[in-house]
Amino acid sequence: GFVFDAKNFQLKRTFRYSHEGWGITHDGTVLIVSDGSATLRFLDPDTLREVRRVEVRGPGGPVTRLNELEYVDGRIFANVWQTDWIAVIDPATGRLRSRLDLTGLPAGPVRKENIGVLNGIAYDARNKHLLVTGKFWPVLYEIELTVRNQSQVK
Repeated sequence: GFVFDAKNFQLKRTFRYSHEGWGITHDGTVLIVSDGSATLRFLDPDTLREVRRVEVRGPGGPVTRLNELEYVDGRIFANVWQTDWIAVIDPATGRLRSRLDLTGLPAGPVRKENIGVLNGIAYDARNKHLLVTGKFWPVLYEIELTVRNQSQVK
């Protein structure tokens, strides 16, 4: 991995990480990383040592292929690789709280042979909108989050 100075983008240091790096976010205190499994690791940002971990679980068991991550209002949003959904995870327990079904984004040639999969998440905290895109997608979607029924996850 590489650590850059945010002010001038000069390389400050490099480091080794013993897992695959699929996604990374932070909650203001720790770094949260995914490696394609159902496990999220929480790392001290100064030492990069693991301080804890959680297994993400839904009604059907572990939720694997956790990819791109974004921390949104006390929850971790994780793109589930090669699916059309984003898992919404409780960071304290790893419990799947809900999921966002993005099946309709986009259709047609962009999704040819599973190359154009959902793969990018960002959060606009000021407007409270989620920004999503995918590998080789020519567009970025802005989504307004609304709450329906928080008591059930399908």
